Amino acid sequence: MGDFHSTSQGMPIDLMELKSYQIYRQERINHWNQVAQAANHWKSWGQFNYHPRLIEIYQFLIPPGQKVLEVGCGMGDLLAGVSPSIGVGIDFSDEMIQKARKKHPELQFLHGDVLEMSIDGQFDFVILSDVINDLWDVQQVFARLKQNLLPHSRIIINCYSRLWEFVLAVAKKLKLATPLLYQNWLTIEDIQNLLNLEDMEVIRTWREVLFPLPIPGIHQFCNKVLVKIHPFHQLGLANFIVGRLKPSPNHASINPSVSVIIPARNEAGNIDNIFKRIPEMGSFTELVFVEGHSKDNTYQSIKEAIERYPERKCKLFQQTGKGKGDAVRMGFANASGDILMILDADLTVPPEDLPRFFKALVENKGEFINGVRLVYPMEKQAMRFLNFLGNKFFSLAFSWLLGQSIKDTLCGTKVLWKKDYEKIAANRAYFGDFDPFGDFDLLFGAAKLGLKIIDLPIRYRERTYGTTNIQRWKHGLLLMRMVLFAAGKIKFT
Repeated sequence: MGDFHSTSQGMPIDLMELKSYQIYRQERINHWNQVAQAANHWKSWGQFNYHPRLIEIYQFLIPPGQKVLEVGCGMGDLLAGVSPSIGVGIDFSDEMIQKARKKHPELQFLHGDVLEMSIDGQFDFVILSDVINDLWDVQQVFARLKQNLLPHSRIIINCYSRLWEFVLAVAKKLKLATPLLYQNWLTIEDIQNLLNLEDMEVIRTWREVLFPLPIPGIHQFCNKVLVKIHPFHQLGLANFIVGRLKPSPNHASINPSVSVIIPARNEAGNIDNIFKRIPEMGSFTELVFVEGHSKDNTYQSIKEAIERYPERKCKLFQQTGKGKGDAVRMGFANASGDILMILDADLTVPPEDLPRFFKALVENKGEFINGVRLVYPMEKQAMRFLNFLGNKFFSLAFSWLLGQSIKDTLCGTKVLWKKDYEKIAANRAYFGDFDPFGDFDLLFGAAKLGLKIIDLPIRYRERTYGTTNIQRWKHGLLLMRMVLFAAGKIKFT
């Protein structure tokens, strides 16, 4: 376990505000101490449905083995539920902290107020679950927590929606819910604005829990399905926000290496242009060809080109499996660059555009850069009309499923850090080997990890050699199956 401790730091506020703050805080300390003491002989409805559902959601958002900090940890059940490698919880209720230490001795719990503490260490995830609406100064809390975040870290927030204020008040009167003191009742927009003021940005927002009562069959359907569908999603009890630090200008000073993965099947006529047109990027640019059971002389053409261009750093593999997805995974597994790029060997995406993807990733505009063919006008024969309509439909469907804008799901050019791909690969068992294309394996994995996905428009060109490997109706049906698959694995979880 890491060495985490807290040190007292005063707040720069005037005496009247200080007195108000001290009264406000003491009221809440007394309140949550009483709630902790009552937990031995009284259970709220939330402990049978709402809180277990929160743990399920956080388990989906946070892979096991991460470094996790939770502010307002209560008895530590949520923190323990995400199975951290290092877990640190903070709460200003001494009773809560004592119970947490007894229940979860493998974790570290600090007693104190986050507004008066400095927490040592940086974490992969920072959780604020049902605590935002109870804080004296939310912006100041965000300001303090910035020191605990790395560029890849995520801050995850959930809080009650104000639409439920009356329902929760009634439940409190009936002693069905944990009693609350008067709340901030911040909206998603309020929280987004406060994060922005402290140089953080929101990756995605959504709502959860439509039916908090533990009635078998009904609460599962309402909380896993109905709350994800318009207009019912507006009625969710819990607002969720995932954010990160805004990009730092200093991040652009690094000079990473690049591996361009080029799946090639029946593309012999394009090989020479690939060598000529792919620009050098970063500290070095490596071309990783994966030839996939071609009927022409693609493999021989690549071998000959490697000999003709000895100045290019190259690797060549013959695919043992089937499908572009298998070829991409083989290329990624054998790549040595810090950044992984996919470029289709048909060159319908101009290789000259790759530096724009490199720049967007290195400057931290996003963590997964997705090429988009549907913004600029295309060359006449670049995409058939029905294919265009299909791409539009699937872009809308997958944007809804993944919670981030995805304007083009099947553009062959996608770019990400190798370290992030390794996380996607490590968590691949969640989805399984379902994707013959390779695009959705990456998109789903990136979305599940909470990576920021950015669309980068390119101009889509006609083929100059060969014919497309896409089979419109067969692959269209496969895509529909993947929409349903994604719905079960990502949306309705």
